[in-house]
Amino acid sequence: MPTPRENFLKLVHNDDPHWLGDPFSCFNCMEGPPGLPYLLDAAGNAHNRVSRGGVDVPDAWGVIWDWPDDQPGPTPNAMGDKKVIKDITRWREFFEFPDLDNLDWTESIKLAENADRENKLVMVQSPRGMFEFTHAMMGFEEALENFLLEPDAMYELLEAYTDWKIKAAGLSIDHMKPDMIANFSDWGSKIQLFLPPRVWREILKPLYAKFFGYIKSRGVITVNHNDSYGMDICEDMVEIGIDIWQGVTPENDLHEIVSRTGGELFLWGGVDMPSIDYPGVTEEEIRAHFRMVLDKYAPTKRFLPMFSSWLPMYPGVKEIGCDEMAKYGAEVAKRVFG
Repeated sequence: MPTPRENFLKLVHNDDPHWLGDPFSCFNCMEGPPGLPYLLDAAGNAHNRVSRGGVDVPDAWGVIWDWPDDQPGPTPNAMGDKKVIKDITRWREFFEFPDLDNLDWTESIKLAENADRENKLVMVQSPRGMFEFTHAMMGFEEALENFLLEPDAMYELLEAYTDWKIKAAGLSIDHMKPDMIANFSDWGSKIQLFLPPRVWREILKPLYAKFFGYIKSRGVITVNHNDSYGMDICEDMVEIGIDIWQGVTPENDLHEIVSRTGGELFLWGGVDMPSIDYPGVTEEEIRAHFRMVLDKYAPTKRFLPMFSSWLPMYPGVKEIGCDEMAKYGAEVAKRVFG
């Protein structure tokens, strides 16, 4: 009987899979040492995340973060004087790259060594992809303007950041020996990319190719979280070395993506979060949604259901959804894979 780890790898590699189920049974998601996810308090003490309800929490780059109680996660506040980069043509004057050479890896190594690698894969997070880095540092509107008006300066900034991010990923691989590294890059809204595909390809594509190419050269599976529209560049995702698109939302045509990429891009998502992640949602509504998702997308054979936002916001949604993915997923797998 294959382990959850083996089942997941069979799905991803299209290696005679016969399983669909709870994705959280397949992996342990870990972070690197405090400071690597870029969060430092005002006193310079490292921690891994802003807590819900936190306001004006600075990180290692000088970005200010808020996490309102009614939001699923923290958001950067780059309005007015709170923006870090105030002039993209002089970006070097406004911040320093956080030091990666003096991090304490003790607890992260211990966590990775104690992981159940026989049954689960180890996934290490690589937060804040290149696009998300820009709007965290200078605000969303200004970032979009600078991609169009100051492309050379934006490329210089992001090339330096990519090199830093590759070094951080390399240290994670050296110390924690992950099976997967997950990058986080939301490239669009519900209906379109934030940048014209031409601009994305000219500035961002070569940098993501460098980053994902490095990870693959180390024998690690690449995961890119993008819970937004992105199918206009799905072929590009394959070209830059993304193995798994996590968070793919139903606004994308998943069947067309599988067809256009020749099945090389594994899709991990398909869930419409607003339809199940809200106060008062019933158990039957959650279960019905996951049954619909499995029926609709599992026949592509390049798909595993997953919460598009990674984790739901409201109590009970994850537990019920995972239970239905395991139970109904077993039924669907028999139909799809035989």
